[in-house]
Amino acid sequence: MLYALVVCALVAADQALKYWTVTHLAVGESAPLLPGVIRLTRLHNTGAAWSSLSGHTGLLTGVTAVLLVFVTALLVKRIVRHPLGVAGCLMILGGGVGNIIDRIVRGYVVDMFDLELFTYPIFNLADCFVVVGAILGGIYYLFLYDKTDGKEKKHGPDADGHN
Repeated sequence: MLYALVVCALVAADQALKYWTVTHLAVGESAPLLPGVIRLTRLHNTGAAWSSLSGHTGLLTGVTAVLLVFVTALLVKRIVRHPLGVAGCLMILGGGVGNIIDRIVRGYVVDMFDLELFTYPIFNLADCFVVVGAILGGIYYLFLYDKTDGKEKKHGPDADGHN
């Protein structure tokens, strides 16, 4: 139940920012957020990261849905139990659901974060959730999974396969 509430809160934050963006900015229009660092610029993205696979909304929706089912299964089957791994999964779910809502409802994803410090593709809050979630998940898997959630190691005379 708590997991569902966290995912809903992440999706709500993403959708609220996207709603503000589409109701306050025209496509291509910008507004300062942190002058010289980042501005909000409304962009409609029919693709994935860096507009890859543009125009393949159905394919992206299907792939995202499969990945969301996989991540959900990791939590439901309690394969991932460590708080860092759980946090990563929840962030990936929140971001994935936020972007899949856009693809289904609008036919494109609303992006708005436009970095001014250097050239980088415009992105949205859901993208931030997915990236941070993937980083947390990677740290969890590389450094914590075997110690916390991995299969328990055998003890005793057959621990290494010898009697």
